[in-house]
Amino acid sequence: MDDMTVSFIGCGSMGGAIIRAVCAKYDPKTVTITAKHFEHAQNIAFDVKCSAVDSNAKAAAAGRYVFIAVKPAFVADVMKEIDGYLRGDAVVISMAAGISLEKLRTMTDSKVIRIMPNMPAQIGEAMTALSCGSDVGDDDLANITALLECAGKVEKVDEKLMDCVTAVSGSGPAYVFMFIEALADAAVRFGMPRKQAYIYAAQTVKGSAAMVLEDGRCPAALKDTVCSPGGTTIEGIAALEKTGLRNAVQDAVKAAYDKSVAMGKK
Repeated sequence: MDDMTVSFIGCGSMGGAIIRAVCAKYDPKTVTITAKHFEHAQNIAFDVKCSAVDSNAKAAAAGRYVFIAVKPAFVADVMKEIDGYLRGDAVVISMAAGISLEKLRTMTDSKVIRIMPNMPAQIGEAMTALSCGSDVGDDDLANITALLECAGKVEKVDEKLMDCVTAVSGSGPAYVFMFIEALADAAVRFGMPRKQAYIYAAQTVKGSAAMVLEDGRCPAALKDTVCSPGGTTIEGIAALEKTGLRNAVQDAVKAAYDKSVAMGKK
């Protein structure tokens, strides 16, 4: 890849995860980072051998691909701060929920991309959605996709799906953690030690998710293979249906979706 200089403005949990993933695969000398508290950027830079600078403007000037990894409320201020320092060929990549490509374009003349990664980026298992306009060329798109793939799976989506992405994969890990906790609580209820219960519950979810991605059959078909006639699993399924698991999950996703839409209107 030519000129893969990368800058990150913001080193929080999500930005920091992608920084670490990129620096593990590419030359960290091509990566420049900054944070609200310079000491935080310095600590990450020391760990991964990249460069830390003490201003957003310096970070913006150092990279062809500039990731904006700050909270949505601070994006406009950051863009005002860096716009005069961005390179002519810079591409700005925002991971702020609710801020559209159209809104980003009012903040800069540079090309812009929206992404929505999720928490498993911290272990290289992210699900990242990417949206961009036709002004972003194939080479830039390929380079940015390759950078994000350091932290997990990446798919390009129509921007109209970004609120859905936010509600499903962005917020989804929290729903899954709650399910794992509930499954483990049930195991503890019947005598399994807590530490062991977490392992059984988490590995069960991990293995089941891997089967959905690799097996080729839909989740409903896979569920049916576990449900023997008159067996234990179908009794559990009946109890979940009675207590409204499907509706509860759909209501949670809708609530998160509505919140994402509302954030985009501010």
